[in-house]
Amino acid sequence: MPSMNDLVRQHTALSDSDLEWLHLLVSEWQLLSDLSFADLVLWVPTRDGTRYVSVAQMRPNTGPTSYQDDMVGHLAPRGRRPMLDAALDEGRIVREGDPEWREEVPVRVESIPVRREGRVLGVIARNTNLLTVRTPSRLELTYLQSASDLAQMIAAGSFPFPEQQVDMDASPRAGDGLIRLDADGVVQYASPNALSAYHRLGLAADLVGCHLGQTTAELAPVRGPVDEALVKLASGWAPREFEVEGNDGVIQLRAIPLKPKGTHIGSLVLLRDVTELRRRERELITKDATIREIHHRVKNNLQTVAALLRLQARRMDSDQGREALNEAVRRVGSIAIVHETLSQNLDERVEFDDIADRVLAMVAEISPGKVTGRRTGRFGILEAEVATPLSMVLTEVLQNALEHGFGPGEMGTVEVAAVRSGTGAEGRLLVTVQDDGRGLPEGFDPQRAGNLGLQIVRTLVEGELGGRFDMVPAPERGTRVVLDIPVRAEKKH
Repeated sequence: MPSMNDLVRQHTALSDSDLEWLHLLVSEWQLLSDLSFADLVLWVPTRDGTRYVSVAQMRPNTGPTSYQDDMVGHLAPRGRRPMLDAALDEGRIVREGDPEWREEVPVRVESIPVRREGRVLGVIARNTNLLTVRTPSRLELTYLQSASDLAQMIAAGSFPFPEQQVDMDASPRAGDGLIRLDADGVVQYASPNALSAYHRLGLAADLVGCHLGQTTAELAPVRGPVDEALVKLASGWAPREFEVEGNDGVIQLRAIPLKPKGTHIGSLVLLRDVTELRRRERELITKDATIREIHHRVKNNLQTVAALLRLQARRMDSDQGREALNEAVRRVGSIAIVHETLSQNLDERVEFDDIADRVLAMVAEISPGKVTGRRTGRFGILEAEVATPLSMVLTEVLQNALEHGFGPGEMGTVEVAAVRSGTGAEGRLLVTVQDDGRGLPEGFDPQRAGNLGLQIVRTLVEGELGGRFDMVPAPERGTRVVLDIPVRAEKKH
């Protein structure tokens, strides 16, 4: 199905600012559809003025549809729909005519001109399914009267409100709760859902006859004088969306001033009880803060362990024992780096490039020679369950390359290269660590080597990360280590 942008630019002479107005209208017109119990189709005259093209369609949530098929993209010649012609030419709402019959269903058709800055850009065809018509309730009468006021504002070019951009997915809808106010802000009608929401705030009486702004301000916990801004907002004098909290309840309100003939006659207030939604959001915020605090404390504890190991190493008389403790310090430090990064995020994912750079710098400090380390490519974002073992693996591989590849005073380079491939569960990460040092000893088998560092690497890569590890001579000089791991680790049991 073509988009509204495509249809308008292909068939009409409307400007980009006109198109933006239509987008603003379409973002709001679910309200008109629900209040009217009717389908809406937006027709725009073509560039040559001989036809109309339908660029948008909306079905009601409050009643049966009049159109089973999608109408967007249909073309209709002028003259075939006289009510569209009259609304476009005369700039008025057209309601004349008998109901149309569509598949044995009577449909009342009305046409509402869409005006912007004095010009009629198009026409909304409002189609109401009359098959289930009955004596309307007070709620339905209020809906229909409000829909009529909004239609007149659209025809006059005063609705929608350009200064108010609303998120219709999060904004209250007519069925969530509706209050109709008069010009003074006094409640004329409150739907059952709206009344229940105010009871949640602590209201003990009925809303009808109350000044909504003053009542809302009294229910909201305030310190000092009554919040005059809240009184004005809840009275519906300006198109605004806001929240009120009181008595352990939270309601979201949206005020829509009604000026069908240019004069403020009242307001429409849509509202929704969002108490449970806000409670869950607060729980998530608390949970996120707790998780970050846990990572922060784990990082601090690991640093304390590293400091104790470092202190113990200084007291060791054995060079071999001292070096073993220093290796343990670096292993603990690599894990601490991951937890430090996790403590700064809202989720259990980390940007591993920064971690790789810090591990490379940390290990380079113990190099017996003058070795330069660098990284190429990007690791990207990794889950914590992958990042933690990978940081240890990288530490061991780099430490092995620097300690065994270079002697005291020797110069060289160590390069860490990362390549991501695939997406989602199929994604893989290929990491290559290559140095230009002495190379591997004759007959060296990395899969059987017994030193602790390589044992850790094999265990983490194959057992924890579910990947593959290999160590081979570099093409010209030195050693190359290749790690091939899935981006999402599947632990082997």
